[in-house]
Amino acid sequence: MMKKTVSFQLLIVNCLLLLAACVPKSKPAGEEEAVTPVLLSSAPAANATVAATLQEATLVFGQKVAITNQPKITLNGGSVAGATATDSALTVRLGALEATTAYTLSLAAGAIKAIPGVMNTEAITVAFRTAEAPPAPPLSPTLAVANPSPEAVKLYAFLKENFGQKIISGAMANVSWNTNEAEWVHRHTGKYPALNGFDYIHLYASPSSWIDYGNTQVVEDWWSNNGIVTAMWHWNVPTAQGSSTYAFYTPKGGTPSTAFDISKAVQDGTYEHGVVTADLNAIANYLLLLKQKNIPVLWRPLHEAAGGWFWWGAKGATPLKALWRLMFETFEAKGLNNLIWVWTAEPNDDAWYPGDEYVDIVGRDIYGKPTAAAMAGEYASLKTRFPSKMVTLSECGNVASVAEQAAQGVRWSWFMPWYDYGRTSSSGGAAFSSTAHEHANAAWWSSAFADPRVLSRDEIEVKD
Repeated sequence: MMKKTVSFQLLIVNCLLLLAACVPKSKPAGEEEAVTPVLLSSAPAANATVAATLQEATLVFGQKVAITNQPKITLNGGSVAGATATDSALTVRLGALEATTAYTLSLAAGAIKAIPGVMNTEAITVAFRTAEAPPAPPLSPTLAVANPSPEAVKLYAFLKENFGQKIISGAMANVSWNTNEAEWVHRHTGKYPALNGFDYIHLYASPSSWIDYGNTQVVEDWWSNNGIVTAMWHWNVPTAQGSSTYAFYTPKGGTPSTAFDISKAVQDGTYEHGVVTADLNAIANYLLLLKQKNIPVLWRPLHEAAGGWFWWGAKGATPLKALWRLMFETFEAKGLNNLIWVWTAEPNDDAWYPGDEYVDIVGRDIYGKPTAAAMAGEYASLKTRFPSKMVTLSECGNVASVAEQAAQGVRWSWFMPWYDYGRTSSSGGAAFSSTAHEHANAAWWSSAFADPRVLSRDEIEVKD
């Protein structure tokens, strides 16, 4: 009897062991199933023909996905403007596309992973083509200003003739009223930029022993050497009523800052309106000196307004547009017909735009975007938002080379790297001799001038 009992117990034990072997074992914590991302659909669909204005592609997978290596997401072998993963969808920003061109969007092995799961072990590709581009809407045929000067008309015609074909090179004055950056570029490349930017930033102090915008010789010399003139205005206002200190930043950032209220600046009878009116008359008189010398000016005031870091953008779109129009009307009343008006756009600032009747060209200030795809995305956005305007890279720093941008279909009217104060504040000394630069070094400039699409000062003709 004892022998049978033991045998029966052994039989039960063996059965339990057999059942245990058949039960799936759970994975240790953190260990994922070996599942790779499976593409279910895409927009555009494989081998589809799409408009060249397409800015994004969406890939939908059979499970949640995450990006593991964005540089492995490419378009025709080049980087994309960006990519994001949300649940099972991967959205890829494409940048500017060329018409009638074949494209392949590729996710190389290791670009993404399934959740839970592993990275894609093979490339995932979507091929598509762009259709022939519809006729582009005509650029604004005339300038915003009434009865523009012959010189302004000729410069505008030159810009329109070259837009989309050639790119005008430009440099910014070091702070205010000089051509130091242009001289630095010439020192290291043998060529001058075609355009020089000036800034009326010290209007509140002029005329004085250290700055006098009434002395226009530096601008006259640039123009007489066949250079294009652009001007802007970091508009300094009193930091408080009765104060002798000035600033252009809002309390949100920068030191010093000002609480000057733009919403009151456009209201008759206020202290702020008195300041604005006096300043507009003062700067108009200085600009009239350039008109008297028959010098047209690419005029770029109230820049980056929607960014909110300058007082003229601190209270929203409505007072900004009112101030722009007040400036425009004040200048027209003064007879300033030598200005070509340039609006500096920020992302998603359509509500801030003063209107086509007050703007001739739209610019964008871009820093820290070293990939051509990112620059192409910026360019495509402006072209879509402002189809009847030329668009320009009105300020830049540490961006992709001109050749890399052009390969992505980017055709700015002009580009203008910002100045490096320590490098070019003085044209003498070791700093000026260095090829390094905070925003665009000598190698960047040499590459730009090597591109046949880029125009230097000796290659343009804008004056009689």
